[in-house]
Amino acid sequence: MKKTFVMVVLFILPIVAYLFFASGIHNFGRLPVLTENVSDLTAFTTDTHLKNKISIVGFLGNNVDQKKGTAFNLNQKIYKHFFEFKDFQFVMLVANGQEQEVEKLKKELSVLADIKNWKFVYGNASQIQSFHKELKTDIVLEDDLSSPYVFIVDKDLNLRGRTDDEDEGTKYGFNTISVAELNNKMEDDVKIILAEYRMALKKNNAERK
Repeated sequence: MKKTFVMVVLFILPIVAYLFFASGIHNFGRLPVLTENVSDLTAFTTDTHLKNKISIVGFLGNNVDQKKGTAFNLNQKIYKHFFEFKDFQFVMLVANGQEQEVEKLKKELSVLADIKNWKFVYGNASQIQSFHKELKTDIVLEDDLSSPYVFIVDKDLNLRGRTDDEDEGTKYGFNTISVAELNNKMEDDVKIILAEYRMALKKNNAERK
């Protein structure tokens, strides 16, 4: 009996544990698609595109100076941890006329991190509102065309989020005002989507070999 027990502990339990965790990783390994076919910023005059990029999309609107806090939260809690990942970018939609304020913001952000993957796209009210509607979320823009929420858009122009969030059920975006939400939810979801693409890349490379 002792030998049997030892055999179970040494060989069987590790296999069961491996299968359990492997199954968990598989089930947890994809972030749900909430909206398909988001526009690739084609309505804007810009060199920035969402296609073939993993993008964090936000709305700074027409009063960038008052939205600096949300940008700093994102920079510190999310961007600094992931900006070196290939094809990862932050895309902020800004109202025309805010160019000087954005330049000031960029200088302040650059003190804290390399901001090469922060992108700012300018447009008028109609363009910004139209793009926001394409996300098809339950979140509305504020009167100044801004939002404290940011959104994850994948390389195939799909909005990603949660379908079983413990607080909201379906979770379309992440509240940048809440440091706790950035730490406890958004960081996890960014890790998931980046890991998803890492795994897909490894699989493709292995198949080529």
